[in-house]
Amino acid sequence: MKSHTDLLTLLRSPWSGVRGPESPIRGNAGRWSLGLAVAALSVVAVAGCRQDMHNQPKYRPLRGTAFFADGSSSRPLVEGTVPRGTLQQNDAFFTGKSGNAPVRELPFKVDEAVLSRGQERFDIFCTPCHDGTGGGRGMVVQRGFKQPPSFHDERLRNAEAGYFFDVMTNGFGAMPDYRMQLSARDRWAVIAYIRALQLSQHAATTDIPGGDPAKAQPAPAQPGPVKH
Repeated sequence: MKSHTDLLTLLRSPWSGVRGPESPIRGNAGRWSLGLAVAALSVVAVAGCRQDMHNQPKYRPLRGTAFFADGSSSRPLVEGTVPRGTLQQNDAFFTGKSGNAPVRELPFKVDEAVLSRGQERFDIFCTPCHDGTGGGRGMVVQRGFKQPPSFHDERLRNAEAGYFFDVMTNGFGAMPDYRMQLSARDRWAVIAYIRALQLSQHAATTDIPGGDPAKAQPAPAQPGPVKH
């Protein structure tokens, strides 16, 4: 026969299924259950945090290595590798040369669109030094920068088109290269516009459509307003 005290203890037990006043035994069991649940979740979370993608067996750019004989982790390109879209099969177009000699003329037909593009690029990149006429008195020259030669000097008027292309591609003297600012076609367009500037200052009467303007007949006078 259980005593009255034993019966109260049984009713307060966490496994009895009977709700009763909280007891130290029931409180401790709840805390243990919560702790076990947190520990189980932690084990699952740690198992899912793999570092395979973070700690990859790779080299950072330009980092040395003992794996290759030359000690460099960055490997040279395979001989003959060409980046997509940059295959340059036309030497005259992309270098301005035929063999080792600069080409004399532009490698494509010049039209109004080419001249307009050349003038636009010239005004942006060339006028600071060469000025708008190609005379070599641009704004930076007026403020102390070394003066470039005039495009109207006889030497440059007789220079091959490929010479100008090479200078714009590789630079010359105090002039830096403009291969990054100007595509190959834009460099040729600028050369076409330089030729137009040279012609504008040294044109012969035979170059003028319609003949010598000095001998042209004056335009007929326009009739004035009728007076009443």
